[in-house]
Amino acid sequence: MTANTAAIPSSRASTDDRRGGLAGTTRPISDDPGIHSLAAEPVVVHQPTGVRVPFIFASPHSGRFYPQSFATLSRLDPISLRRSEDAFVDELFDGVIELGAPLISARFPRAFVDPNRSPNELDPAMFDAPLGSPVGPRTPRVAAGLGVIPRVVRDGLEIYGARLPAAEAAFRLEHFYRPYHAALSDLVTSVQAEFGVAIVVDCHSMPPPAKANDIVLGDCYGEAAAIELISYAQKSLIQIGFSVARNTPYAGGYTTSVYGKPAAGVHAFQIEVSRGLYLDEVRMEKSAGFASCKERLRRFAARLVTQAGPWRSPLRATAAV
Repeated sequence: MTANTAAIPSSRASTDDRRGGLAGTTRPISDDPGIHSLAAEPVVVHQPTGVRVPFIFASPHSGRFYPQSFATLSRLDPISLRRSEDAFVDELFDGVIELGAPLISARFPRAFVDPNRSPNELDPAMFDAPLGSPVGPRTPRVAAGLGVIPRVVRDGLEIYGARLPAAEAAFRLEHFYRPYHAALSDLVTSVQAEFGVAIVVDCHSMPPPAKANDIVLGDCYGEAAAIELISYAQKSLIQIGFSVARNTPYAGGYTTSVYGKPAAGVHAFQIEVSRGLYLDEVRMEKSAGFASCKERLRRFAARLVTQAGPWRSPLRATAAV
């Protein structure tokens, strides 16, 4: 079965904008065609054909298109920048399209903009002037340099050698962050309208810890998804041969907490896959285990989307209100 691919364009980009910068910003990007190309298609939604299911799979951190202007601003080499990626997670889960579920993925890299953060998780100290965008409380993630516009990569290395222009924050939020969430919100709305319920599976990868689990499932400690759903997901993964933890050390991020509203008929959970199963982290290339890991995750997804569990009933979700 062949999936249809739909690009979700930036909300303000237009042909005229390409002559001197993108609309709504003052960022001088006319000399960087890579930024134009990325802003024109910051997000890709792969839609299934034929059978459909009430599941949406999302990959916010697998983007691997690095514009030259971003690379110029950064003090890091390309491999170091890529350490923050959930590398190839979009490919690990693309089998869900043939199972009837849409797959949304960001094309822009996590080190550039992190869509699994609140848009207010900004660090004003990163910029050379006051920000026009609203700034929220200084969360532990912002303090650690891991806000919506990250200051560091996963290894703690500083991305930039100097403060960024203040206009950079509004530019990145408008042309990359917001289109991602607009596309995901549209998917949730359309799937719930069709099935009465929507289930978001937010897909990530994690560095293999000393005491490794293959997979960590996060449902915000039971707040973002029905307990039966997360229990079935855990049981299915274990039966396929994965070792699985729940909510430790990853309980779910912004996407899980914002979209997961079981009482309103929308469930969400996060799945973290150990990079040790499929990735050569030194070279940031697929390892020999990639194909096997992908096939096992496809088997898991097939079990998940075909199981007629109580979480698929909109009446149950309504009754819980």
